[in-house]
Amino acid sequence: MVGIPGVGKSTLVSKIVEILNNRKKSVSVQSFGTVMFEEAKKIGIKNRDELRKLSMDEQKNLQRLAAEKIAKLKDDLVIIDTHAFIATNAGFYPGLPYHVLQIIKPSNFISVYARPEEIYNRRMKDSTRNRDIVSIDSIKKEMAIHDAMLSSCSVFSGSPMKPVFNTEGKVEEAANTVISAIEI
Repeated sequence: MVGIPGVGKSTLVSKIVEILNNRKKSVSVQSFGTVMFEEAKKIGIKNRDELRKLSMDEQKNLQRLAAEKIAKLKDDLVIIDTHAFIATNAGFYPGLPYHVLQIIKPSNFISVYARPEEIYNRRMKDSTRNRDIVSIDSIKKEMAIHDAMLSSCSVFSGSPMKPVFNTEGKVEEAANTVISAIEI
């Protein structure tokens, strides 16, 4: 499950889990950034938002460790909540580089979208994270980079990519679209 911050991935994932649990399916949800942060704490990182400021080598190593941990899960469905890229000092770094794809072996990519104005409003209301201040135009640029990165992931892994719109007030509709796409 991939999307830029503010598309409502976490809300959508929660609804998918609720629906699948009602169908007696075992579902594990892993936030890739949270798993990376758990590993980063071991090297003294105190804030999840500091991850994107680490060196590329440190980020690559943390990605590998997180991917190895997630790849061991055996539920009916493992949902990885993540981003197609991370804005770093070096530029846009892939959230799912080839070495991670080789480890996690994804079966599907669900690309979550929302209107740029919805994304902007959601980000402005999120007091739980230390987010950079952005404009509608920068959100549109992020969406274009997201598409390019995720398209590459689909090609490299041979896994289908399904775009899903998470429109305000229609999370159940989006969740059912995802469940239909992943055939569970």
